[in-house]
Formats: sequence, structure tokens, C-alpha cells
Amino acid sequence: MTCKPIAIIFLFILIVSCNTHKKEIWTPLFNGKNLEGWTPKIRNHPLGDNYKNTFVVEDGILKVSYKAYDSFRGDYGHLFYKTPYSDYKFRMDYRFTGKQIREGKAWAYRNSGIMIHCEDPKNMELHQNFPVSIEVQLLGGNGVEERATGNLCTPGTHVFYNDTLVTEHIIQSSSKTYHGNQWVHVEIEVRNDSIIKHFINGNEVLRYSKPHIGGGAVNTGDKWKPKENQPLKRGYISLQSESHPVEFKNIELLELK
Repeated sequence: MTCKPIAIIFLFILIVSCNTHKKEIWTPLFNGKNLEGWTPKIRNHPLGDNYKNTFVVEDGILKVSYKAYDSFRGDYGHLFYKTPYSDYKFRMDYRFTGKQIREGKAWAYRNSGIMIHCEDPKNMELHQNFPVSIEVQLLGGNGVEERATGNLCTPGTHVFYNDTLVTEHIIQSSSKTYHGNQWVHVEIEVRNDSIIKHFINGNEVLRYSKPHIGGGAVNTGDKWKPKENQPLKRGYISLQSESHPVEFKNIELLELK
């Protein structure tokens, strides 16, 4: 009889231990060989046209390349993953390399981004610059000034920050500056139209809530006006090309139930 309580306690400890150490299963979104599962949409070019091989795979790394360009003529690009998601964690490593292409905007120097809750790329207009989405902005330092990464940009959207509606286009994170060509690890936690968190090298640097349609920074005229204030509950994920070479690797996603 005295063995039963001990056995029950042992079983309880075993269950708690198993739950605590339950392994997260992350799904690779990039196979390291080609662009399978990903589709480019570059401004002024139709969906699926990888204009001048802007997005290439070399040595297991997904690269934004401007080797075939003579100058940048507003060819802002986005590489869309095939599946829309709602509740998930996304992570990858990125770094900036080389020099910005000629005629790239000053603000686009060592600038890229991860677009989440994106509109369907099939519905984007030919000359549209950015998808309506939430952007996790990735910035590299210029060797002199402080330049945080993991910021928020809001093309065609608004969010609540510290429980207050923010209509400005950029909310700066608390991250430090990363100069040079070092790899930086970024992770995003997305909870539907509730909380979204940004992490840089394991540290939370920004959180906000209630993403919804509204605002400018997308050249689609009044197309989205009837949908203003509509919550963004799910959408596609895309990676940006904005005139500076950048590299991505270890691209993975964990769906949250």
C-alpha cells in the first residue's frame, strides 16, 4: 500500500518533465538548393518573373543579388512563400553584403525586411511597390551611427503599440546596431491579429498588437479604402529586395496551435 503514493508522485514528475521538455518541431521553408516553394513579385514585372535573377541560391544560401543590374529603377521585390499562416513562429539568419546598387534610395542602404500577414501576391498590381502587410524591418549599421534592426514598418497597415493606435510608418525596436557583414538571427512570434513579437539574437526587441488595414506607403490608390480597420488575421510571408545585397539562411517556421 505504501508504494502507491510513491508511484503516483513518480508518474506525475515524469509527465511534467515530458511536457516541459517537449521538442518543438520546426519546418524548413528553404531547401538550400533552389527557390522551390517561393515565388518572386518584383515591381513593374509580373508575378513569377525573377527579373535579372534578383533572387538566387548559392552555396546553400538564399541571396538578393544585383549582379545583372546596371542601376536600380524602383524594382522593389518580394519573394513569397507558397503558404499563408496565422499563428506561428518564424526564424532565420540574415546578413548584408557588398555595395548598394546605383540609384538605390538612401533609406534603402543595408535595408531589407520580412513581410508577414501579406496580401495574396496574385492580387498585387503590376506596378505596386509593396504588399499590404506588416514588415519586420532588417537594417545593417553603416559603421558610424546607431541603427537598430527588427523595427516595424506598416505598408498599408496600422497597429497598436503600448495599447495606443500608431499611424506612423515606423516603430523603432530596442535592438543594438549590427555593423559589417556578420550574421544576425531574427525570430518573429505571430499570434493571429493579437500579439506580434520581434526577437534579435534571442532578445525581444519589440511587441505590438491588433494589426489591421489602414494607412499609406503602398501605391494602390484607394483600392484598400473599403477595407480600412479590417483586422489582419493571417497572410503570406515574403522576403524583400530593396537595392542592397542581402543573404538569408536557416529559414524555418513553427506553427502554433
